[in-house]
Amino acid sequence: MSDGKNGLSYAAAGVDIDAGNALVEAIKPAAKATTRPGVMAGLGGFGALFDLKGAGYSDPILVAATDGVGTKLRIAIDTGHLDTIGIDLVAMCVNDLVCQGAEPLFFLDYFATGKLDVPAATRIINGIAEGCTQSGCALIGGETAEMPGMYAAEDFDLAGFAVGAMERGTALPADVAAGDVLLGLASDGVHSNGYSLVRKVVEQAGLAWDAPAPFAEGSLGAALLAPTRLYVKPALAAIRAGGVHGLAHITGGGLTENLPRILPDGLGAEIDLGAWSLPPVFAWLAREGGIAQAEMLKTFNAGIGMVLVVAPERAADLTGLLTDAGERVCTLGHVTEGADIRYTGALA
Repeated sequence: MSDGKNGLSYAAAGVDIDAGNALVEAIKPAAKATTRPGVMAGLGGFGALFDLKGAGYSDPILVAATDGVGTKLRIAIDTGHLDTIGIDLVAMCVNDLVCQGAEPLFFLDYFATGKLDVPAATRIINGIAEGCTQSGCALIGGETAEMPGMYAAEDFDLAGFAVGAMERGTALPADVAAGDVLLGLASDGVHSNGYSLVRKVVEQAGLAWDAPAPFAEGSLGAALLAPTRLYVKPALAAIRAGGVHGLAHITGGGLTENLPRILPDGLGAEIDLGAWSLPPVFAWLAREGGIAQAEMLKTFNAGIGMVLVVAPERAADLTGLLTDAGERVCTLGHVTEGADIRYTGALA
């Protein structure tokens, strides 16, 4: 071994192990607050344990999902608004899980950065814990990677991994048929898709992130960082009430690309674009960017973050249940014969 006279160390190469350890200690309270039945250990082990029987399942099927936040991160980094981007990360994963009929059980995150800033990273991961709390799943592990030379000092990337479960034989979609009603749940804004186009529109408009938002109160950056809505608890309540045949999380690809993912071969849908009002953020993007209606419907959620396909005789009761749970619900249309998505009316 060398006597170390050249003075090189991992810290001198840009990786601070002590900062990583400090981050783990800083986030332990937030992670502990997300605990739920089935969690077997806290942070710090080489792997995270979860007891499915302890979570109440007798014959479970596991469902897994992974996702990121995309270039919405760029706005969070540039503005320093870091407290809600973790909610986006959780939502992008667990909203997908519930579409399979699964209850999210636990979540793991991957956080990579050029230089670990412990207070900033703590804010990000506290947001992840908040998303887990809102969706009823536990944050049971993760990985922090300090990667100088791969990322600029203040840049970071996030990935999330969620695992859920359902009892055997309860998977969705199931029994989707022509005549089923489409219930749309309102989004809370752009959510986490289409931000490369959003950023292009902002650039074209010549606006800074701290400029007043043309479509909302506060700054443009803060308005565009409104977190993705978590639909898990209301959606699970609707599933358990009976009559839900399928769910589609409206992410990248919009209604045009996501709804067909849960429709059997030979079936399509007719959607009335006048059934809901286009939120101001989308109206501004369309107008400022000269974006065609078809492009809006294929890129953004356009105000509808989740669609439930339900039996016609259950539509009224499920609308009431979802409304009571705090969702803004509209009847979008219905499932049809013929494998295409047909729109009537116009976004307004």
